[in-house]
Amino acid sequence: MRITRRDFVKQSVLMAVSAAQPSTPVRFTVPPGACDCHTHVFGDPARFPFAAGRTYTPEPASVEEMRRLHRALHTARVVIVQPSVYGTDNACTIDALRQLAPNARGIAVIDERTPDTSLEEMHRAGIRGIRINLATIGQNDPEIGRRRLADAIERVRSRGWHIQMYTQLAVIAALQRDVSASPVPIVFDHFGGAHASGGVTQPGFDVLLDLVRGGRAYVKVSAPYRGSTSAPDFADMGPLAKALIAANAQRILWGTDWPHPDTTPGRQATEISPLREIDDGRVFNQFARWAPDARVRKTILVDNPAALYGFR
Repeated sequence: MRITRRDFVKQSVLMAVSAAQPSTPVRFTVPPGACDCHTHVFGDPARFPFAAGRTYTPEPASVEEMRRLHRALHTARVVIVQPSVYGTDNACTIDALRQLAPNARGIAVIDERTPDTSLEEMHRAGIRGIRINLATIGQNDPEIGRRRLADAIERVRSRGWHIQMYTQLAVIAALQRDVSASPVPIVFDHFGGAHASGGVTQPGFDVLLDLVRGGRAYVKVSAPYRGSTSAPDFADMGPLAKALIAANAQRILWGTDWPHPDTTPGRQATEISPLREIDDGRVFNQFARWAPDARVRKTILVDNPAALYGFR
């Protein structure tokens, strides 16, 4: 799926469009060194072309817009996650890391053709893990997840990196033994794919809680809108977040998922998919309700990211 001249012109016009910025002030004290552990950057497609096999085409979201976001949220550090639209070309993510150094770390996407020399270069740029993204492409086969997890572990086990997985609860449940036995940390994106409508008794959530409770996995309480039906603050995700935090606050991370790409199927892959309009200030205030104890918030926002991503 190559980008046509018409698509390029449309995307270039959209470079003037701003990604969402918080409209609600943060109403709690954010501890120094707080980290947004899940963001993306979408650069100029003339400089950072999208992958031919992508499933959507996002609007742009720049490093400067990200800086504005984090000034509003009073967060000092950030983790930039390689989005699926770039495939294994991590150039846009690494460019953003270099601009935001030393307060940025990254998660890359690689495959079997990625040489070890590239991993060494990525590490110097701030990459600290690799992502397995099953959910965006609708892949829910546990055997495929198991193979990809095993391959990823072999690539990073000697580097001090970790594996980040975006998948569903059913896959996590099927991989419970594999995750428990992993010699490297495993991180699950976006509540592990849990949905508010299923509550804390939904199938697979008990396994996720067990992995967190035993210190065998991290979970990002990020992008609550992906599992919620209660916009604009997504309060119905509260019981899930509170259960995860209660299980083991030392294995919980927080992230915005800014600039909130809409990966919902239904468009042509080359059609521009508008970014979601999410008020990150309002959602961050909801996090303070999930973790009302300031000491627990510091654990999640500062201590856990510092340990996992190597912030100093």
